[in-house]
Amino acid sequence: MFTGIIQSVGAITQVTPIGEDMHLAITSQQLDMSDVQLGDSIAVNGVCLTVVNLSIAHFEAHVSKETLSVTKGLQYAHPVNLEKALRLSDRLGGHLVSGHVDGAGEVIAFESLGECWRLDIRAPHAISKYIAVKGSICANGVSLTVNTVTGDEFSVNLIPHTLDNTTLNLLVAGSLVNLEVDQIARYVERMTEWQQS
Repeated sequence: MFTGIIQSVGAITQVTPIGEDMHLAITSQQLDMSDVQLGDSIAVNGVCLTVVNLSIAHFEAHVSKETLSVTKGLQYAHPVNLEKALRLSDRLGGHLVSGHVDGAGEVIAFESLGECWRLDIRAPHAISKYIAVKGSICANGVSLTVNTVTGDEFSVNLIPHTLDNTTLNLLVAGSLVNLEVDQIARYVERMTEWQQS
């Protein structure tokens, strides 16, 4: 589990295809790896990956075909948002995030509002029903609050701190972002379906 509060920005420094899967090496000088062990989870642009090799400033992970089919931004030299897995003693500054990406959204607009910026994203239609005003959503691993929803499109506001400490400042119209909807919405839907069956 994660919180969507980014701890560091890193870069993918090696990509090795393994059949339809992929092996990645990710480097970050800022992420504290001192408490990371083999088998731990680290979210990379919102994707929960298992550490299979590590050193002081880098770690490696295997990415399955299934994960690759629903995610974006795992290419060589691509900057990525990083967050180590949540410990039960940690503050929950964002919202509960599983690192299981639901799909890729497309940036429609990214506009300055003075100090802050408004980010408009078109979500895949299949997950739009889970996005609600004042609800939470994770975009490239960043916990954000939804401000408006119109059909498949929604908007969030980004404060300067978020722009300075994540890769969201690199987005432009047409960029694709990994989206994970709030887990509560999925469970509510499942319970409703179960009661109706």
